[in-house]
Amino acid sequence: MKTRTIAGIAMAAALLFLVLIAPKGLAAVVYGLLMAIGAYELLYSTGLVRHHRLVIYSMVMAFAVTMWSYYGAIHAYLLLLLLIFTAALFTEMMVDHVKVRISMLGECMLGGFLVPFLLTAVIRILTLKIGRYFALIPFIIACVNDAGAYIVGVRYGRHKLAPVVSPNKSIEGMLGGMAAAVVSMLIYCLLLQIVEGFRINYFFALIYGVVGAGAGVFGDLCFSIIKRQTGIKDYGNLIPGHGGVLDRLDSMMTVAPLIEMLLILLPVAVT
Repeated sequence: MKTRTIAGIAMAAALLFLVLIAPKGLAAVVYGLLMAIGAYELLYSTGLVRHHRLVIYSMVMAFAVTMWSYYGAIHAYLLLLLLIFTAALFTEMMVDHVKVRISMLGECMLGGFLVPFLLTAVIRILTLKIGRYFALIPFIIACVNDAGAYIVGVRYGRHKLAPVVSPNKSIEGMLGGMAAAVVSMLIYCLLLQIVEGFRINYFFALIYGVVGAGAGVFGDLCFSIIKRQTGIKDYGNLIPGHGGVLDRLDSMMTVAPLIEMLLILLPVAVT
């Protein structure tokens, strides 16, 4: 527990430094490296893809998607990346169609493109005009939702939410996490208004908290079912007491792109 707590504090400090202080380019590079590690965890650590070149292609693609998100998220460049990635994957299947199955290519697309594309919504948010403040929103919602769900679930959890996928999750815990996410979102917006002078739409902030928490639970369950199917406990051991990169960013896969979309459709704060 002590190791987990220390690691959690270190991660929080690193996050605040990268989002609020460090050059955005440095934040993108660090996040890109995490995406590459996440691709490795999802493909190789789970045993889904043990073909070394396919895993390397996927790791490079995950990093490239992050940098694409940082450098303007231009549609044509994404198509170019996808074309090169697809060509590399199919070339490997042509070279050895016995060992390289079409299912492996689909798994590489998941680990090397789709999951990084969703997770790097954080970088696309960061590049906005006041993105340093907005980029914290998905992390606040995801982390507070997890903590609230755990605390309430341990004390009051009676009804299982998804007993087959994640037996420890309860409906009471989910509702507690959602309430915590809403409160944290409202408090964060209040701080933005008081400290930075932003104009806040608190009704939109409420929506962010509710739907963000729901998305976080779904993202968590998505990665839990992969672990259950592949028979692993954690995706890795990079973070002491917490597991791998994907063990910490699982709920962010759905929270981050949802917040990116909401910031466009329902802007919660303006200068």
